[in-house]
Amino acid sequence: MREIRSAALIVNARSRRGRKLFKRACLRLRDLPFSVVPYAVKDPAHLDRTVRKALERKPDLVILGGGDGTISGLVDLLVGHDVILGVLPLGTANSFARSLGLPLDIDGAIDVLRDGVPKRIDLGMIDDDYFANCAAMGLSPQIAETVPHNLKKVLGRVGYLGWAGYQLSRFKPFTLYVDNGEGEKKLRVVEVRISNGPYHGGTWLVDEAGIASGEIVVQAVRGHYKRRLVRNWAYSFLGRSERHHDTVSFSGTSIRIRTDPPLPISIDGEVLAQTPVTAHVAPGVIEVMVPKG
Repeated sequence: MREIRSAALIVNARSRRGRKLFKRACLRLRDLPFSVVPYAVKDPAHLDRTVRKALERKPDLVILGGGDGTISGLVDLLVGHDVILGVLPLGTANSFARSLGLPLDIDGAIDVLRDGVPKRIDLGMIDDDYFANCAAMGLSPQIAETVPHNLKKVLGRVGYLGWAGYQLSRFKPFTLYVDNGEGEKKLRVVEVRISNGPYHGGTWLVDEAGIASGEIVVQAVRGHYKRRLVRNWAYSFLGRSERHHDTVSFSGTSIRIRTDPPLPISIDGEVLAQTPVTAHVAPGVIEVMVPKG
């Protein structure tokens, strides 16, 4: 294991927990056996250039603090650099941190930066865009496009789920065409997840997906009726295996996806693409700090 001598901390200080926890994180980071240069970014439009500025100093470790959208939007910038990624989970769902097995509290996550080990992991790709954890079509992008920022900020996950229930009443099933190299399949579905990890929305949903599997997984929730999606989410929250009755999964290194009608794609909570697309895996493309064992 290579020695870590320097690090940069970049925090999305506009996120729900970012402002509150940045100072606390800085205090705890003083206990680490290497120096950390902190950057608090209040305007998300400046996150990219802040990461590039930090990389110019050639740190051994770049710590990203924020939610899944922040981490997924910045991870592209680390690809190709001789740097390890560290994660401070400051979001609502923290699906990527869960997939890594990280503690979801500041103290626990910082302990991993000190005592953990680097692990080489895959990233997903939608066409040429890297993402960390999961992309989705269906209800999730509809929620992401419409959820009031203050609702998520003030009420957190509870407010997010309440808005999801409202949007469900306006949602319509759609037709999916998917080809993983074995011929195109046609399905009537209510949601599609393109997964590099098993968690989506903070809930374990895609058993077949893993951050070091070397494959991307497309999971479709089948059905003509919205109650299929409700049942799938409910069973997942309860940890019940019956959710598999409603899903079909396709795995591979490259999967072609189109829908009727064309639909927006939410990538780790941010709507950034639209069908048709090709989903890829970028195997072992980045190192990240994870707990020992």
